[in-house]
Amino acid sequence: MTTKAYAAQTAKSPLAAHGIKRREPRPTDVQIEILFCGVCHSDLHQARDEWHDFAPTAYPCVPGHEIAGRVTKVGKDVKKFKVGDLAAVGCMVDSCRTCPSCTRGLEQYCQNFATFTYNSPDKLSGGVTFGGYSEAIVVDEAFTLKISEKANLAATAPLLCAGITTYSPLRHWKVGPGQKVGIVGLGGLGHMGVKFARAFGAHVVLFTTSPSKIEDGKRLGAHEVVVSKNASEMKAQAGSFDFLLDCVSAEHDINAYLQLLKLDGTLCLVGAPEKPLPVAAFNLIMPRKQFAGSGIGGIAETQEMLDFCAERGIGSDVEVIPIQRINEAYDRLLKGDVKYRFVIDMASLKS
Repeated sequence: MTTKAYAAQTAKSPLAAHGIKRREPRPTDVQIEILFCGVCHSDLHQARDEWHDFAPTAYPCVPGHEIAGRVTKVGKDVKKFKVGDLAAVGCMVDSCRTCPSCTRGLEQYCQNFATFTYNSPDKLSGGVTFGGYSEAIVVDEAFTLKISEKANLAATAPLLCAGITTYSPLRHWKVGPGQKVGIVGLGGLGHMGVKFARAFGAHVVLFTTSPSKIEDGKRLGAHEVVVSKNASEMKAQAGSFDFLLDCVSAEHDINAYLQLLKLDGTLCLVGAPEKPLPVAAFNLIMPRKQFAGSGIGGIAETQEMLDFCAERGIGSDVEVIPIQRINEAYDRLLKGDVKYRFVIDMASLKS
């Protein structure tokens, strides 16, 4: 079927209206009308081919992997969904399902490479996958997620990437009561990190370069806010953290944060700076610290996260925009001019 979408045709062209083909649902497929789609910084990177050496962009490119919508058709063998259900799609639409990672429910680390929601080789239809800046999507039910009917769909969409990217490492390192946890950076990822760390019962400290974000950080759940440019404030936190979640995608001094960890503390990087970050050996060696990284979560963990958020009324802070303003949103994203996630109202695609 032909579906309306917005696509980048080249690395330098603005996103614009474009028609794409979606497959007809197979027996295990779910067809979803996309109601809202979050705008992730990686959408901008991919549309502009800024990850060329790692993941070169195939054009036309239809970004979007924070998808919330309603089921419009199901294959005859689908068991988890019926027409009319709310459903979500995150960063993946398939994996090999047989490797050690997949059989552990860690499809995001598929050893034969997961099929990502956009700009990934489409093993079923050929070509590459197209993402959520579109009217509809067809996905195997094994990679389709349930959304509670009581959820705010616009606030839920960014949970499919920004949410699970922060939820997964906090769960993996068992963040909870009695721990002191730092969130570095208050953006699309960081604001969700603050919300989750607080919900898990930790003492939460937000690190930001901007004094203007102090009030917002506390509103979101931080017990303390440290302005990282203030040397005395940073020194006062030295050697006191069990866990740090670094959500910064720009160049920054990782050593300044490693110095804040206590014995056996962990700094986990979920932001993706363009250039390598120099690490001083003794900031790891003394006293025994860990510098780690984490991607998104698997399908089961993502569903767990969505259920957790629905039960506790947790969502992303969003600014809803029509699809016609996506290029403006990209420009504002580069300036950090959003609190804290753009979400596209896909009804605007019909106008």
